[in-house]
Amino acid sequence: MPARCLAQHERGGARLPRSDRCTRSPVVMAECPRRRRHRMTDAVASDATGSPGAFVAELSSAWTGRPRFVVLDDCFDGGSRFLQCLQAWRADPHRCTQLHVITVSTDVASGCTAPALAQEIGSTWPPITPNPHRLSFEGGQVQWLLMPMAWRDALRELATTVDAFVLSHRAAGDASASRREAKALARLARADSLVWCSAASGPDASAMRSAGFVQAHDHAGRWRHAPSFVPRHGPSRRAAQSPDSAPVLVIGGGLAGCAVAWALAEQGRDSVVVERHQALAMETSGNPAGLFHGTVNPQDGAHARFNRAAALEAQRAVAIALAGHGVQGSVQGLLRLEDQDNGWPAMHDTLQRLGLPPGYVQALTAQQASARCGIAVHHPVWWYPGGGWVQPAGLARSFIERAGRRTVLRTGCAVESLTREPNGWALRDASGRLLAVSDTVVLANAGDALRLLRPLMPAASPEAWPLQKLRGQISMALTGESGALDLPRVPITGAGYLLPPIDGMILFGATSQAGDDDPTVRDSDHRHNLAQLSRLTGQTPQINAARLTGRTGWRWTTDDRLPVLGAVPDVNAALGLTRLEQPAQVPRAPGLHACTGFGSRGITWAALAAQITAASITGAPMPIESSLLNSVDAARFVVREAARRARRNA
Repeated sequence: MPARCLAQHERGGARLPRSDRCTRSPVVMAECPRRRRHRMTDAVASDATGSPGAFVAELSSAWTGRPRFVVLDDCFDGGSRFLQCLQAWRADPHRCTQLHVITVSTDVASGCTAPALAQEIGSTWPPITPNPHRLSFEGGQVQWLLMPMAWRDALRELATTVDAFVLSHRAAGDASASRREAKALARLARADSLVWCSAASGPDASAMRSAGFVQAHDHAGRWRHAPSFVPRHGPSRRAAQSPDSAPVLVIGGGLAGCAVAWALAEQGRDSVVVERHQALAMETSGNPAGLFHGTVNPQDGAHARFNRAAALEAQRAVAIALAGHGVQGSVQGLLRLEDQDNGWPAMHDTLQRLGLPPGYVQALTAQQASARCGIAVHHPVWWYPGGGWVQPAGLARSFIERAGRRTVLRTGCAVESLTREPNGWALRDASGRLLAVSDTVVLANAGDALRLLRPLMPAASPEAWPLQKLRGQISMALTGESGALDLPRVPITGAGYLLPPIDGMILFGATSQAGDDDPTVRDSDHRHNLAQLSRLTGQTPQINAARLTGRTGWRWTTDDRLPVLGAVPDVNAALGLTRLEQPAQVPRAPGLHACTGFGSRGITWAALAAQITAASITGAPMPIESSLLNSVDAARFVVREAARRARRNA
């Protein structure tokens, strides 16, 4: 299915007028909590068949009046169980505003076989790599999170709060395993969460009771979470979630800020994007074109895992921008040359060992790569079928258009200070004039976030927020002035990059220089880019550096080359704690969030980073594993700083 169908699928299958995209959700009259609890308890006991599939008929009793409802299901069944939830939600006039269904099953890789759902999804079904995959329906009001992993691993990796558990395939285990599973369910549950299961294959009753679950009086397969003790304070990530009150203020109108506005709109929140320039994407996001793709690493560490999940989300975002919003770009694939050539057999073995499907990445021989891109390639390469290029400013505009009426742009507003005041976070300009105030603020303004945060973190050392500024220069030439240079049909990247011709221009680059604030376009940097181009293509470009045009910009990156996402740590409070081992333990500044540190990966990371940031605000399920979330959490550097201080004081 072409990219246009992806844009249609995002809006529920039918192509809607632009004004109807991501509109405000209808107001749902809230039911009396006491009456809802009675109805939920009745629903728990209502089915005596023992069939977990019967839970769908009871959902309306459970989700009525809820702003968000999260279902965790351990059965894939070709997508039919999710389809039942989706159809029930669409048919219920008293449905919850936001529905999230999380399906945990190793069968996900077999693909969607439910005919009606397969037709609606079309070719947007992702290549099933070993990480969560998010599919969006009804403008984001219904989201399906696929977790292709073992049940026990998923319980450990989920970062969410679950309203209903649907358990179908319970393998017999010893008492210790049953207790661990019951405790894991309790960790994810909220008070009054429901459990539907078959009486014959349900969890061990003793373990469930010890974890705080109460069994229905007339059926062994129905449980309700009713813990005798509820902690006053949950993990810091949950405590950082913001109330659904005033619109979220997003500082920065580049790729990061525009993507956050879209992600918040999908999750039912309004936003105001505050940009200091007169238009969006005027700084690094203003380059004429940029690349997006994943990475492969034999160790499959946090960097490779995050890039993989982000690249798949970016592919969907770019396809929608191309099909629905007239943005220039391509999702027809990208070749990546590695610095060290280990040979095609080793590359192939890495893909087999990591379980990476060909829909995400392939190892190509030099001959295959040459046929794919149209120029001679002399080494094996990684081929990313869903990679490509896009105009960054166009992608930013696409995010804003998808947010629709849920976001407001305020351009030409330079934020000089950010202060915590009795009525929320206040943004002021250089004259002290109040620009806006809200309970919730997202810092999506690259390195300028540091300037706004420093007055709030007097106890923090530079290591607590280690962003580094890098200058980059791209080079451009008319295709008629590229000499005898053979040009590729698809982007090629490695040590440098080369894009296919765009509107009669070729674009290549780029430099990366720390501590360089010179904004001028330099011939010396053009020569550097030409040398990279020669190594990349194996050709000697006959191009005069003095005739090249270019553009400079500054990227902000971290020392671990991963973004800074989520609730901002309260550094002053955190460094006073005696023990701090995980980012989830770090106290947070109420209502203050970050989405920054993208480096040169802005296009690839923006969509996934925005979804993570929005989830940290709304409490929606995180779209990545908990272990990976620790690697991009804005508080990870505080944990490292605390460890350094502990070693010095030991």
